[in-house]
Amino acid sequence: MHLFLNGLAASAGGGLTYLRNVIPHLSSRTDLRTTVAINSDLRSEFGAPRAISFLGLNVPVSALRRFCWEQMMLPGIIRSTRAAVLVSAGNFALRNSPVPQILLSRNSLYLSKNFYHDLRARGEHAMRVETRAKASLARRSVKWADCTVAPSESFARELREWTGRDIQCIYHGFDHESFFGDHSVLPAEVQTKFDAAADSFRLLFVSHYNYYRNFETLFRALPLLRNRFGKNVKLLLTCRLRVGENPGSYCTNTAADLTRKLHISDMVVELGAVPYSQLHHVYKACNAYVTPAYAESFAHPLVEAMASGLPIVASETPVHREICQEAAVYFPPFSPEILADKVAGMIASPQIADGLSHGGRLRSRNFSWGKHVTELVALAEGLLSRTSPTSQEPATGMAQVASGTCY
Repeated sequence: MHLFLNGLAASAGGGLTYLRNVIPHLSSRTDLRTTVAINSDLRSEFGAPRAISFLGLNVPVSALRRFCWEQMMLPGIIRSTRAAVLVSAGNFALRNSPVPQILLSRNSLYLSKNFYHDLRARGEHAMRVETRAKASLARRSVKWADCTVAPSESFARELREWTGRDIQCIYHGFDHESFFGDHSVLPAEVQTKFDAAADSFRLLFVSHYNYYRNFETLFRALPLLRNRFGKNVKLLLTCRLRVGENPGSYCTNTAADLTRKLHISDMVVELGAVPYSQLHHVYKACNAYVTPAYAESFAHPLVEAMASGLPIVASETPVHREICQEAAVYFPPFSPEILADKVAGMIASPQIADGLSHGGRLRSRNFSWGKHVTELVALAEGLLSRTSPTSQEPATGMAQVASGTCY
């Protein structure tokens, strides 16, 4: 079978993580050929894996403009490759796909009331309008695709309620050997920052700066922790709170100003972006992982943290509960006081931390990129077997293959 994987939306975060992990497993299958469409700027990152053909394309940066470009240009490109099934990995589907189409929907912001409220409170009116527009296209995309896949059952449930369509859940994965396989040392600048925090309890948060990861709640918890433990608590970030140093158009000024207002600049360590292959060194050098995010569809860093043996303090959301289960302690997403209490309890009780660490390692074994690809390919084969080879329109009812549970 020949798959066409549309990865043009991947630029940072979960989209890029997805391609990095899925492509090697697609390459390992002897029954499969895959054509991958990616942004030309990323082509050099993927090398030349077996049975994978890359199309490095120059596409608009704007999601809405890229959507229009894809609607006009991709059908012809797909036909020219003679691919049998299209996998649209960027939340938007082709309106008239020339082959059966699987849509991977993973952007929870389109459905998040908290995100729209946050944008309104920040005065981000243009971003709010743009998000509404993209949400409309994402919703229509579910109807255009033959089948839609979500990375967690919690998000699949939201999509079903939002669209009235059946949604299949296939978990994203984790590859232990790949993630921990790089033995190169951290950049000197990053290592120096770690060394300076060596005597502290090190909290880690892996994310570029954005609004929905709710950095401000985390920052407001830090003075409360300092009052209990002095200056021996550090928060390590894999981003910088500076204009122009994060993907997207999120403004870092409010967050940076808050660290100064709360007098916690000495507690916040801005590592900056760390190469994905070296992230495991960062996890291993920390004592606990924390996330106050209020919107997620899967949250890869939680699985990475669990596999690394870090105890986790996570905001109470359905996705976080589903992914971590009993391998984390939880707090209301907008409560810095309870967040601080949960971290303090972990610092004060190594037994709690050890139990979470052990549980996390066990839980992380439930996630496999190999299994994800196997289920995705099986879904593609099922769609292909139900679609006439000469049909140019999506077959109706293809989404009914969903079982309603995660694999």
